[in-house]
Amino acid sequence: MERSSDVIVVGAGVAGLASALQLLERGRGVRVLDAGRIGGGSSHGNCGTLTPSHAGPLFAPGMVAKALRWMLTPDAPFYVKPTLDLATWQWMLRFAARCNPHDWKATAASRAAILNASRIAFPQWMADYGLDCEFDEGGCDCVFRDPTEMEAYVRQLPALAEFGVVSEIIDGGDYLKQEPALRAGVAGAVRYPDDARLRPDRYVAELARVVRERGGIIEEQCEVLGIDERRDGVAVSTSKGERIGRDVLVATGAWSPLLAKSLRMRWLRNAIQPGKGYSITYSRPGLVPRRPMTLHERKVCVTVWEDGFRLGSTMEFSGHDTTLNRRRLDALERGAAEYLHEPVGPVKREEWYGWRPLSWDDTPIIGRAPRHAHVWMATGHGMLGVSMSPATGRLVAELMTGESPHIDPVPYSPTRFA
Repeated sequence: MERSSDVIVVGAGVAGLASALQLLERGRGVRVLDAGRIGGGSSHGNCGTLTPSHAGPLFAPGMVAKALRWMLTPDAPFYVKPTLDLATWQWMLRFAARCNPHDWKATAASRAAILNASRIAFPQWMADYGLDCEFDEGGCDCVFRDPTEMEAYVRQLPALAEFGVVSEIIDGGDYLKQEPALRAGVAGAVRYPDDARLRPDRYVAELARVVRERGGIIEEQCEVLGIDERRDGVAVSTSKGERIGRDVLVATGAWSPLLAKSLRMRWLRNAIQPGKGYSITYSRPGLVPRRPMTLHERKVCVTVWEDGFRLGSTMEFSGHDTTLNRRRLDALERGAAEYLHEPVGPVKREEWYGWRPLSWDDTPIIGRAPRHAHVWMATGHGMLGVSMSPATGRLVAELMTGESPHIDPVPYSPTRFA
């Protein structure tokens, strides 16, 4: 087998495959390597919502006090497992320092730019590449049972509107008439008509199909052990032998810091923490919501597909812990039961966990790595990798080929950490 390539993409998740596709469109040859299978990480188990409405970063004002309270509650929506790991606490301190209105608004602007660009691109991608993944543009809702929580949430809507995020406030009684799947006691909802959804596992599989059809090579079960940059390119050590390339794109999500040592990138080890998320997938219940929704007080996302139903979300900082935390899975079902007449489907098909790559400024890391000529990054998308994937792929390809970027690349540049 020929082991020399133009661009080696490390990671066959949504960011890596979207970037590979856009590089192929611009005439670059691509080989994608993944330690597991295509879309086996957080690209698989998320809820598949495409949400410019999530432009606001996690570090909202008041988040520190809330997170400290949640540390005492293992099934809380945002849970930090007590640890002595210095890198984790350094990350947390940097994150906490940004919990103020100024940093929130500046980061929301950067996140909105890449989210909106992706949202605009999605319909064209579906048409151009024939992606069969249950793409639907019907909008998404955020549902409240507590009027005080809703009132506080609504106060952020004008700030989101500045970034092009359209919303509609719906009274609880009116919303219940629209959504018979919900139990009584709803205080109201906020609808985001420009949000959308797709089936994420099928989306990733379809991206892989198109990459291969356009001449890209994808090697699964090929773990990257190290990357050695040379004057004229890179040598990538893998579990299946060495691969040689002109450039390498690191798109390994929450695993990116594990490559930091071989790349001599201490900043990367400190920039990202793995945020563990959970989801449960069922066969479709008889009575389901008409749109994807977030059950706000419990931070549970509900998504319905043609033959499936998924509860997901939560954020757990516990490193790369590989245990399936039953308490957190149960919390998804308990939360859904507070809102929905039929909170679970008749058949449980999958219980899943995976790690999201969270940078301490809650902004993706896209661009050439500092002090490296042939190493590029596409990681740090947090919970929004699917939502940001078209613009991420396009921006990576534009930067790597010298094309004028369609969005300002500065907010995402890795140089901000170095």
